[in-house]
Amino acid sequence: MSLLELLLVMALVALAGTLAVAAYSGGLDGVRMRGSAKEIAAQLRYTRAQAIASGQMQRFEIDPQQRRWRAAGARQGRVPDAVEIGFIGAREVQPGPGTGAIVFFEDGGSTGGRVRLASGGAVWQVDVAWLTGEVTLSRLSVEGVR
Repeated sequence: MSLLELLLVMALVALAGTLAVAAYSGGLDGVRMRGSAKEIAAQLRYTRAQAIASGQMQRFEIDPQQRRWRAAGARQGRVPDAVEIGFIGAREVQPGPGTGAIVFFEDGGSTGGRVRLASGGAVWQVDVAWLTGEVTLSRLSVEGVR
């Protein structure tokens, strides 16, 4: 086997591996969705940490229609257009119609809530516990979505 043949085989194996990973992860939209879910979870954790460190309530807001979020410290971001967004949270702390918020208290607790991102049959969910303020990120199966 010549060096050229070996390189060709290696390139084909790499291409097949890349295509398999893309198919498994939902393609580029799936990668973007997972990245957005991780970013939102990280910003929720940051907002909680800021509430504890500053001794003052901090707020994380999300606007599913505008596809934007805002965290403590004037941090903000956007969710890609291909990703569907859902939010569930305490009505009492919502800043306005269609906009969601989770408030973190000085002791780390929160009003709780859930952000759900979906694209191409895959779903990522970010949950915030109301008592402890703990932020968890999980991938749901299509059967687990209701």
